[in-house]
Amino acid sequence: MFSSQRQLKMPRKMFVIFGASNILWMVFTVSQAFKIETFPENRIVAQIGDVVSLTCRTTGCEPPSFSWRTHLDSPLNGQVRNEGSNSTLTMDPVGFRNEYSYLCTAICGSEKREKGIQVEIYSFPKDPEIHLSGPLEVGKPVTVTCLVPDVYPFDRLEMNLLKGNHLLQNKDFVEPMERKSLETKSLEVTFTPTNEDIGKALVCQAKLHIDEIDFKPKERETTKKLQVYISPKNTVISVNPSTRLQEGGSVTMTCSSEGLPAPQILWSKKLDNGNLQLLSGNSTLTLIAMRTEDSGIYVCEGVNQVGKNGKEVELIVQEKPFTVEISPGPQIVAQIGDSVVLTCGVTGCESPSFTWRTQVDSPLSGKVKTEGSKSTLTLSPVGFENEHSYLCTVTCGRKKVEKGIKVDLYSFPRDPEIEMSGLPVNGNPVTVSCRVPNVYPSDRLEIELLKGESIIGNKNFLENIDKKYLETESLDMTFIPTTEDTGTVLVCLAKLHIDEMEFEPKQRQSTQTLYVNVAPRDTTILVSPSSILEEGSSVNMTCSSNGLPAPKILWSRQLNNGHLQPLSENSTLTLTSTKMEDSGVYVCEGINQAGIDRKEVELIIQVAPKDIQLTAFPSESVKEGDTVIISCTCGNVPKTWIILKKKAETGDTVLQSRDGAYTIHKVQLEDAGVYECESKNEVGLQLRSLTLDVKGRGNYQDYFSPELLVLYCSSSLIIPAIGMIIYFARRANMKGSYSLVEAQKSKV
Repeated sequence: MFSSQRQLKMPRKMFVIFGASNILWMVFTVSQAFKIETFPENRIVAQIGDVVSLTCRTTGCEPPSFSWRTHLDSPLNGQVRNEGSNSTLTMDPVGFRNEYSYLCTAICGSEKREKGIQVEIYSFPKDPEIHLSGPLEVGKPVTVTCLVPDVYPFDRLEMNLLKGNHLLQNKDFVEPMERKSLETKSLEVTFTPTNEDIGKALVCQAKLHIDEIDFKPKERETTKKLQVYISPKNTVISVNPSTRLQEGGSVTMTCSSEGLPAPQILWSKKLDNGNLQLLSGNSTLTLIAMRTEDSGIYVCEGVNQVGKNGKEVELIVQEKPFTVEISPGPQIVAQIGDSVVLTCGVTGCESPSFTWRTQVDSPLSGKVKTEGSKSTLTLSPVGFENEHSYLCTVTCGRKKVEKGIKVDLYSFPRDPEIEMSGLPVNGNPVTVSCRVPNVYPSDRLEIELLKGESIIGNKNFLENIDKKYLETESLDMTFIPTTEDTGTVLVCLAKLHIDEMEFEPKQRQSTQTLYVNVAPRDTTILVSPSSILEEGSSVNMTCSSNGLPAPKILWSRQLNNGHLQPLSENSTLTLTSTKMEDSGVYVCEGINQAGIDRKEVELIIQVAPKDIQLTAFPSESVKEGDTVIISCTCGNVPKTWIILKKKAETGDTVLQSRDGAYTIHKVQLEDAGVYECESKNEVGLQLRSLTLDVKGRGNYQDYFSPELLVLYCSSSLIIPAIGMIIYFARRANMKGSYSLVEAQKSKV
């Protein structure tokens, strides 16, 4: 019981104590005033790229409410962190977007407090840089540039450039800034180095004036020691023993030059093309066992970083005499395909060394053989690859001697060839071609063409100069042969004009005798007995034609399609028991190598008229008023005249028929009688006749009876049809008819 009471009393005591303490704290807090302070207090200057933290702290309020803003209400561009009575704005990294006045606002209940911090930035990250426009050479102007990279704000920058303790130039960049950016500013000074500048230093100083700010560095500086150069000069060469030497001797040449830094000495030899061949980088050049090729101009140059200075000396190396001979001489002319031997000999040298080469360093294309003091070059077979100047070089000790021989080639292997475009025909142009095969050099070729003693053509081929291959050249001439030219000789003369070449032949020629042909002409045909015959007769047709050589005779018959059907190669063509089908055009052709001449004759086989038919349609007995067609046709006989007549005691009446047909419309009683058809040609004639019976009309009723009406209607349809059938049959199968009306123009 006692213990439980104690347990109940303990919590009450603790509660009383805790409550009392809270009351005391609240009394203490209320007793403090609500205040706000910032760190840094009013202003901060930061390097662009650093991390900047602004802290806002309150007293007299637990817990306050914080907010941050810029005085222009721009974005904060930072991170805010609130912890109890503290609020921190962190800008990482700080940059142009943070250069504002920042306001921290704290609210405690109904009370509000604000405090501002100005954030300013700068950039001055590196020391200045010094650049020179070139090496410092005494007496030559040089430009020095001092650069300050990535500076801000540049309107507070000051730069100084010093040479030693002497100020060369000062510059302030007070121009207004148009925008916020990192700038690289420079200061340039041009001066002329002197000998006194050796050992001095260039100093570039940069100061960024930002008042009331304590930051490091406010000033940066760069120093560059001056390296002053002097271009080489006063170059001197000494030669020992002399500049004129004997072959096999030695010489030492020493060179010196002044400059800063000390020049390097370079020895070179001047080549024929003016270029320099580097020999040594030492001040002394020694040449031993000299040869004549070592003669020439030697150049010493003193060279350093800023220039060079040179001096020349000429060495002359005299050679020991020995002689070289080359045979067969300075020039040899060879036929392409032959074998050529070139010999090089030396006198005055015990152990010579031989080498062969072409002047243009082409392959030798030959075989070299050396024995003692003689060397031979054999070119077999010789060709275009050997047409060079060959040089034989003889070395005797240190001395060399060269001798040359020129190899010239030609090709003129065969006589010319004469060709003609065709057979020479009297009066027809013919082209004669004179060809010279495989000739070289063709630019020296001349071709003449003669007919008898007369030159009819001449040609030179100068346009082929520098062509290096075998060519076949030709001269073409066109002339008109006549019979008088038969037996005349054509001569093709080719000349190769190479005066310095002694070879045979220098000219070649070919001949050909002309035989002039005469084309067939004056072709005639003799027909016996006549070209117009009666069927069954015989006929002889004889053909003759003049020409050289004598023309061949060919008989043909001309078909309906215009083609020729060969019949005979005899001069006389005989036809026996002729028929009408033998009629037509017969052609005789005189043919030889020069041409063709032709003659034609028309053979006519005549036949007397036959197979005459005389008909009346619809009948030979008709009634008065009917229509009657009287028609006369003849068998298959050409050129037949047909005449229709009506016989009468008072005389015959010739009817006006058309194609052998005569139509009587509404026949009358007086139309009755005998009708006759006469068919004739040059050979004979044939007659046919018929009697037409016309019945008179009966009474009116009989005349218009139904049976008669039907017959009349039928006849009006049938008669024209039959007439058309007869017309087309006669046109297709029968060769002719005749009408008096058209007697002078219709022949069938």
